[in-house]
Amino acid sequence: MASETDIKGLVHETRKSLAESSANFDVNAILRGAQLTIVGALRALQNPGIFQYEHYRQAALAVCAGIALRLIIAAPILLLKATIWCLSFLINTKTATWDDKLVDGLEFIANHVLQLPFFVMSLMSHITPTLDNVFMDSLAWVDRTYVLKHKSDDPTNLRAMYYPNLRMYSTHGQSGGRKPVLEAALAFFLRFGRRAAISLGVYACSFLPVVGRFVLPASSFYTFNEAVGPVPATIIFAIGVLLPRRYLVIFLQSYFASRSLMRQLLQPYFARIRFNSDQKKKFFRDREGVLFGFAIGFYTFLKIPLFGVLIYGVAEASTAYLITKITDPPPPPTAGAQYVQSQVQWRNKHEFLRLPLDSLDSYNVAGADRNSDSRLVEQQQPLEGKKYS
Repeated sequence: MASETDIKGLVHETRKSLAESSANFDVNAILRGAQLTIVGALRALQNPGIFQYEHYRQAALAVCAGIALRLIIAAPILLLKATIWCLSFLINTKTATWDDKLVDGLEFIANHVLQLPFFVMSLMSHITPTLDNVFMDSLAWVDRTYVLKHKSDDPTNLRAMYYPNLRMYSTHGQSGGRKPVLEAALAFFLRFGRRAAISLGVYACSFLPVVGRFVLPASSFYTFNEAVGPVPATIIFAIGVLLPRRYLVIFLQSYFASRSLMRQLLQPYFARIRFNSDQKKKFFRDREGVLFGFAIGFYTFLKIPLFGVLIYGVAEASTAYLITKITDPPPPPTAGAQYVQSQVQWRNKHEFLRLPLDSLDSYNVAGADRNSDSRLVEQQQPLEGKKYS
């Protein structure tokens, strides 16, 4: 049998884990993420480089893709409407409501259960390097504006630059080769197909008699229990039992889509800075509230018909600003492994979340000065290419 000391230790660790989960996903962190959405978008739109010809061309293609996307999504629904219209000559549909419910149900499944508009925009990031270029160009712009903003400050108290060293990292990983476009697209289709099947399965189970009304609330409890702890998750479960199915689906899918969007936006960073799966999980977990607040704002704008795809580019550019707030400046690739391990935990999180909105750069000091790992400090300080503004 376990000793009393072991039981107390287990209880203590459990309480500590729950406290950390709640702290990572509290209201203050979500609001700070939403603030970074606004500030990052404003910084991105001030960058003249984002309006280059190549980006204009991609923007035009994005609008065309948005139109094509809407047509693809609407095609089955339009076909159904045309079929119902033809049937109206044979049967009386003026007093019936099943046709309207059927069309509305298909639109709801396409836009909210399957998230088809978001799916196509995510697919575009796998088949074109434009968003990666937008991220890197915007990161260089963030560095330049940081220098200008602090040109009268003591250079020794300012952070290192992000762009010069990050551009030296290969996006091909250790294998030295990039996945073919077809292979990358196929892998993406498989991930989306698996996610879509789960979403459809859960949604279908919510129509079961007796237990159906508890399926979606139980899914929300399972989802948020790990993120915010059992007490808030239980409250969400109770509210979910009272909410209509439609609003609960929108709530849950918005949460999942925002998380997926954030992972897509950070892909240019992770393509260069190679975290393993466990490190990446801890990275997101420690910054969960801020990343959710940042992503949910852009996800809302992405829902705008046609021009939502343009917002994707602005979101990617804004992510370059975000990365300078939640990570330290990277060293050259020779010190990449130690750097990755140092970025798993967000060391200045609590200080950053307490900052007023006009002082967001206060904790962007030199990465080596803020690094608690003395071995990494010794490696970073003499490294060539570490520039201070």
